[in-house]
Amino acid sequence: MDTFWTQPFVYYFLPAFFTLAVYSFLFKDNPWFKLAEHIFAGLSAGYYAGLIFHSVIKQQMFVPMVSSGRYDLVIPGVLGFLLFMRFFPKGRWLTRIPLAFVIGTTAGIMFLQQLHGLVLPQIKSTLLPLNDFGNIVIVVGVLTTLVYFYFSKPHTGVLGGVAKVGIWFIMIAFGAHFGYTVMARVSLLIGRMQFIFVDWLRLVS
Repeated sequence: MDTFWTQPFVYYFLPAFFTLAVYSFLFKDNPWFKLAEHIFAGLSAGYYAGLIFHSVIKQQMFVPMVSSGRYDLVIPGVLGFLLFMRFFPKGRWLTRIPLAFVIGTTAGIMFLQQLHGLVLPQIKSTLLPLNDFGNIVIVVGVLTTLVYFYFSKPHTGVLGGVAKVGIWFIMIAFGAHFGYTVMARVSLLIGRMQFIFVDWLRLVS
């Protein structure tokens, strides 16, 4: 038996309407785009609020406290509650306490993650034997890029020439990332157009 959420209005017409409303911004800013934007922002905020409540506050704090007697979890619960004190002018200074814990722990965790997951593997991948043209390009690209970000001396003479080579490698890397981004957006566009012309309007079989 079909429910309301599987009826054609919800399954086809609403997604098509919001797709066209979002892409209407390509012509100019209009109320339909703003309506779709606000609904998307509201649904996203509500979804993540419910997700955080059930997966973090409920499962990781209330359930362990009730079932296992983990009353030490009251401390992070209180710190999380203090984040909302920013909405009260007299108690706004209390938000600095949990923010200090969040910033400190996040900085420490991210430092180790970036060090072991990005910096050290990048150094290992750069230490290559110079017996292959591809290896030479990688080593030269990394070294010249690092020279470009060396600002203790003016980029003149030999140092300036090496820095210019680093700029070329940076521009090539930015171009590659931009190309991947465009490809990802085009693939999303193709998916939405396929939904409109094939699934909704059935103009193409």
